[in-house]
Amino acid sequence: MQPQVISVTDFVGIINETLSFAYPQVIIEGEVSSFKINQGKWVFFDLKDDANVINCFMTVHQLKLPLEDGMKVRVTGSPKITKYSKFSFTVRAVEIAGEGALRRAMELLRAKLEAEGLFDPARKRPLPMYPRTIGLITSATSAAYADFIKILGARWGGLDVRVADVTVQGPSAPDQVVAALEYFNSSTPVDVVVLIRGGGSLEDLAAFSTEPVARAVAASRAPIIVGVGHEIDFSLSDYAADVRAATPTDAARLVVPDRVELTARVHELSRRTSSALDAALDRHKLGIDRAVTRLEAYLRYPRQQLDAKVTSLWRALDRLSAQPKQFRARTEAMEYKLSTFERQLLPQKQAQLTSLRRVLQGFNPEATLQRGYAIVRHDSTIVRDAATLKNGDRLVVQLAKGSTDTEVISKP
Repeated sequence: MQPQVISVTDFVGIINETLSFAYPQVIIEGEVSSFKINQGKWVFFDLKDDANVINCFMTVHQLKLPLEDGMKVRVTGSPKITKYSKFSFTVRAVEIAGEGALRRAMELLRAKLEAEGLFDPARKRPLPMYPRTIGLITSATSAAYADFIKILGARWGGLDVRVADVTVQGPSAPDQVVAALEYFNSSTPVDVVVLIRGGGSLEDLAAFSTEPVARAVAASRAPIIVGVGHEIDFSLSDYAADVRAATPTDAARLVVPDRVELTARVHELSRRTSSALDAALDRHKLGIDRAVTRLEAYLRYPRQQLDAKVTSLWRALDRLSAQPKQFRARTEAMEYKLSTFERQLLPQKQAQLTSLRRVLQGFNPEATLQRGYAIVRHDSTIVRDAATLKNGDRLVVQLAKGSTDTEVISKP
């Protein structure tokens, strides 16, 4: 039987179908060499070990961390024969293997993003003081999620927490985190975004130091806080975030206030404000009382002085009228002086008296009531603080004209 004759193209197609069936996805570990980027779109490099080399191909957007020759990586993809009959490995994901290589890649990416101003402190925004809606990005089955929700409920409670359940480790983690950030920035706007993950090795936390995640964190419309790993762990997302939390539980403490502490502060401020108002009212009342006393004394004193002066002048006039003619001129002069005194001083004092009466009228409580205010009494005591009342208390409201009874139905 004669073997079937096929074309080169058909043969390459058969090989590729066989490879895709036998090896739909392969993970290969090796060392990067001959790394280059062509036209800003295509990535080419060789993956080698001590004995062999394979050519690798991928697109730039699949590259999450910078690569350079000598780095040890794990690539996920599938083998293929190109139309030029060259064996190639099409890469879908790259993970950097080894802590040294990973640190080097993070340093390269950090320098690149820092040069772009992505970590500039001037870009940082404060977190909202009292958020009502929180977008939480983490693994919903993790201890970090449970700790965060527990601390959040203990400190504040009653919040709308919208959870984006994502993978926080491995090749698919960066894309899922980026998708969650885009979701909260578009479909479901929130007051603040929280990105958290528990502790782990540098490789475990690598997803949070990839370029897509760091850029997505920096581009978040809502203020964002990142708490990844333990206190000593740092990721590039920490630098890009508005606020960095040492741990996931620390993120819960930073994103909401403590209602117990806040209540105590409010009560203390209320007490101090009430004391300050009472002291100010007492000072003003004392000042008014002193002013009224001085005014009353001033009003009495000039009249007494005037009466005494007039009496003295008339007595002197009587004595002079009994004197001989040589004192008549003196008598007439004194009469003229007395007439001038009564004609000029009396109107002046009367004007002063009228002005002072107007001042007193301004302190009259009835004048305040005429402007629409009211005086509220409970058990004959003026009410100054609504906190002293309770439901069912009977109140008397004094108005400018008359008064009315009322009852406390509810308090805010």
